Amino acid sequence: MGTSMSATARSAPAASAPDARRWRALVFIALAQLMVVLDATIVNIALPSAQRDLGISDGNRQWVVTAYALAFGGLLLFGGRIADLWGRKRAFVIGLTGFAAASALGGAAQSGAMMFGARALQGVFGALLAPAALSLLAVMFTDAKERAKAFGIYGAIAGGGGAVGLILGGFLTEYLDWRWTFFVNIPFAVVAAAGAYFVIREPEGGRNRSPLDIPGVILSTLGLVSLVYGFTRAESDGWGDSLTVGLFVAAAVLLLAFVVTESRVKAPLLPLRVVTDRNRGGVYLSLGLAVIAMFGTFLFLTYYLQVVKGYSPVKTGFAFLPMVAGMITGSTQIGTRLMTRVPARLLMGPGFLVAAAGMLLLAQLEIGSSYAALVLPALVLLGLGMGTAFMPAMSLATFGVQPRDAGVASAMVNTSQQVGGAIGTALLNTIAASATTSYIKDHIATAASKPQQQLVQLQGMVHGYANAIWFAVGILAFAAVVALTFVNAGRPDVAQVSAGGTGEGVEDEVHVPVVAH
Repeated sequence: MGTSMSATARSAPAASAPDARRWRALVFIALAQLMVVLDATIVNIALPSAQRDLGISDGNRQWVVTAYALAFGGLLLFGGRIADLWGRKRAFVIGLTGFAAASALGGAAQSGAMMFGARALQGVFGALLAPAALSLLAVMFTDAKERAKAFGIYGAIAGGGGAVGLILGGFLTEYLDWRWTFFVNIPFAVVAAAGAYFVIREPEGGRNRSPLDIPGVILSTLGLVSLVYGFTRAESDGWGDSLTVGLFVAAAVLLLAFVVTESRVKAPLLPLRVVTDRNRGGVYLSLGLAVIAMFGTFLFLTYYLQVVKGYSPVKTGFAFLPMVAGMITGSTQIGTRLMTRVPARLLMGPGFLVAAAGMLLLAQLEIGSSYAALVLPALVLLGLGMGTAFMPAMSLATFGVQPRDAGVASAMVNTSQQVGGAIGTALLNTIAASATTSYIKDHIATAASKPQQQLVQLQGMVHGYANAIWFAVGILAFAAVVALTFVNAGRPDVAQVSAGGTGEGVEDEVHVPVVAH
């Protein structure tokens, strides 16, 4: 994916002179990344208002998140392959343009179906945009120190962008309208696309013209859609419903067929050697599990703060900031400092357990719970744990990978996160809704007056959230076990050149923190 360098990449000059405009190009690439991160957090804050205006049912509301996450995660590998084929600059500009158009459609949505479609389109173009942006950085910054600095800036914007999105989403929702949380993407995309078109100059000869693995794309996408839709159907129709069971069976068959296909085609979408490596497989699995726990919990907490506690969208945004601060601290101050001193598993395992401790506090939620006494420390622990675990995990995900697999290994990290988010939102929402329904059914008969009935409904809602969060605690504990069991790499040498040969095609090994959103 990157520019070819010798095996002594740390000291050898690049084969060609670096682009003089590379730092200006970084501004527009980083702006695009900021837009994508903003979009994720902004929409979460705006979701309750959008749900009311568009008449979206509680059972379907998670599709505002799931439609994007599934399209993005399901098509990331394909998006990276298309960027290699078309050219990264072209894919980047097309991705930005399409993302802006999909955002305009979401802002103008008049129904739930129109909103879900717009979010899915955002995911499609985001899947083209994200790998193109990372690939451009890789091919434009060939010097090891410059490359590390560029990816560091990119990662910092991803982390800080989450905080900006929470605040901006609150202000736009409260003082303008939830629709502006979509419209705000348009100026970001226009400026980034125009800047990229005039400033970015992609190095020659970097395209991969192998034939596209169309069967792999179709099988993986259909399999993931069946899987997530199965979880969604389970909420409204029950786990024993014939269509629900059929969807899970179809998902298993399609994903198994995908694995078989990838083992036989000459140019697979996902070379199996990438995921069968013990360390990378452990990273992908543990990250996916952690994100399953996180995504559903964020949705519950947003509704708890706004519906149960009566927080405004702006106040809700500020309420999440301690978690973002914890993630940045865990990543930059704990993970980065210890990454070269201890094996990755000794950061990942304890990190997931600290996050599980924060989740355990959230499982104690009640209607009258104090933000300062319960929610705040829980969010800090969750952020610190995730930040500490994610930093070495992202580093290890591309450690020692063959240069020809570097792009797909990076894309697989994002895929595991996005698919985990889609499954987590659907699965935990299903568990919460079932527990809420059961609680209300058992207690509503004793509520004589209307205020008492409303109280029972709120108690049922919080009871459902707490039940689902208990499952999230277990999932995070399992992620810690996976990390401690599968990941056996020693301390990473940050200066190490990736394996896979010498001379032509060998790249610098650069460890980049990637912040999930």
